[in-house]
Amino acid sequence: MSEETQGGGAEPDFEERLRTLLAGDAAQVRPSPVPYPEIRRRGLVERRRRRGVTGAALAALAAVPVGAYALGGGSTVTSPAGPGPTALVSAHPAPTGPATPTPSAPAATPTAPARPASPAHQLLDGITFEQAAAGLGKCLDYDKAHRAPKGPTHTDLGRPADYRIILAMRATGDSNAPGDGYFVVAVRQKPVPARLICTVKDGAASGLNTSIGDPFGDAKTPVVPDINSGKLYQQSVIDKGRWKLPFRWGIVGGLRAPVTRMTVSYGDAAGQVVLDHGWFVATGTLHQQVTNAPHLKGYDAAGKLVYDSDQDASYQKTLP
Repeated sequence: MSEETQGGGAEPDFEERLRTLLAGDAAQVRPSPVPYPEIRRRGLVERRRRRGVTGAALAALAAVPVGAYALGGGSTVTSPAGPGPTALVSAHPAPTGPATPTPSAPAATPTAPARPASPAHQLLDGITFEQAAAGLGKCLDYDKAHRAPKGPTHTDLGRPADYRIILAMRATGDSNAPGDGYFVVAVRQKPVPARLICTVKDGAASGLNTSIGDPFGDAKTPVVPDINSGKLYQQSVIDKGRWKLPFRWGIVGGLRAPVTRMTVSYGDAAGQVVLDHGWFVATGTLHQQVTNAPHLKGYDAAGKLVYDSDQDASYQKTLP
């Protein structure tokens, strides 16, 4: 009993002291003050940083050309605004190794003969180069079809592309070769020098005369008339004194230095002469019957006479 009495009397004092102590501690416990200046400083720094990043991004966008934008793997779209240089942007860089060379196309092999030096004076009587070239082809085909089998003296006359046409003119038929047509005269240098005179009648080759080798042979003169070109300037001996007139005639032959100019006359009329790559081509029209062959003269650059067919012992001056 006595202990309970002592204890009940002391309880109020203890609680009072405890409240007093707690109240004192509560007054001392306070939250830390908010660091407002530090928060404000960090906010300013953060805003400045963001403005710098934004400015750099805008500067990078401004550096991209307006005329080009990369769209995926290597595609390029060009702006139509103006003729300025186009910037190409590719997602795949070009290789830096050596470029692969592009093979060049092989040169075309010529099939047509070469043209004469002066078409206006060597393609006569309305005969075109195409007609003359076609005639030459027919003449070469004629040779292949009619030449004897190959032997020790055989020479392949080759293709039209091997030749240069030096004369095409009207051919007058006579008692030995009836029917008109046209002559084609062509020459080549390789593989073996050759000259051919062919007659084309009714669209087909009807006769062919060829000469193989150096047109000068053993001759020492600077002009050498072709001994077979008589068929170009005379009609058949069967018709001697009864030629068909007017008569287109021609004569060809070799030419070398020092000759730079030539003249020709036949009957009472002068003809014209063209010098073509080492050959001379003389032509004209005859209006009267003749007994003498064309008269040829050659001159050097100073105008000196260096060849006269009348003085050439190998030249047949009269007609048969």
